Amino acid sequence: MEKKRTEARATSSRSRDRGRATRRRLIEATARLCKERPGAELSVAEIADAAGVFPNQVTYYFGSKDSLLVHAAFLGLLHDARRIERIGRQALDAATFRRNVARAVLAMPSLPSVTRALAAGISKPELAPVVDRHLQLLFRQSEHFVGQIVDGRGWRARRPLDVEARTFWSTALGAVLLVRAGAHGTVADLDLAGALTIHDDSEHA
Repeated sequence: MEKKRTEARATSSRSRDRGRATRRRLIEATARLCKERPGAELSVAEIADAAGVFPNQVTYYFGSKDSLLVHAAFLGLLHDARRIERIGRQALDAATFRRNVARAVLAMPSLPSVTRALAAGISKPELAPVVDRHLQLLFRQSEHFVGQIVDGRGWRARRPLDVEARTFWSTALGAVLLVRAGAHGTVADLDLAGALTIHDDSEHA
């Protein structure tokens, strides 16, 4: 009896591992397609083909194609955010940090997909918790990064770091949403650097 229970646990563990691997392949394949074909309407069939799985596994693991697209969009955003962190670390002063980070964020290839994900969270309430989980992860990751920069360089921020991260990303994503919704102007008209309050001793407090 004990042997059967052990075998059952091992089988269940292998099944969970396969499920996680399949989910990961689907998210990564979708993120890659979104990057290669920004703005394109992807079908379940081509997503499944790119991931090497069956089409019905999209709904099995994610419930809907839209949910998968949200996961993929934020995976791309988090990858881009890590690249932004590398750019930020190269800045020698706070003013350069603010300017370079803002410029790089507005040029991120993942932004169009993320704005579509945000719109999906608005129009489809069942996706809102998925969007929120990813946003909270982005905020925490950014807060941790800014905390490292501020502590390591002896810089300061004029507001709590969690507010700094939320304000910055809300400004960036909101600007892209407005432009995509047809608002006059472009993201280049936005002073995103001004949404950061990080400064050093060479600047007036």
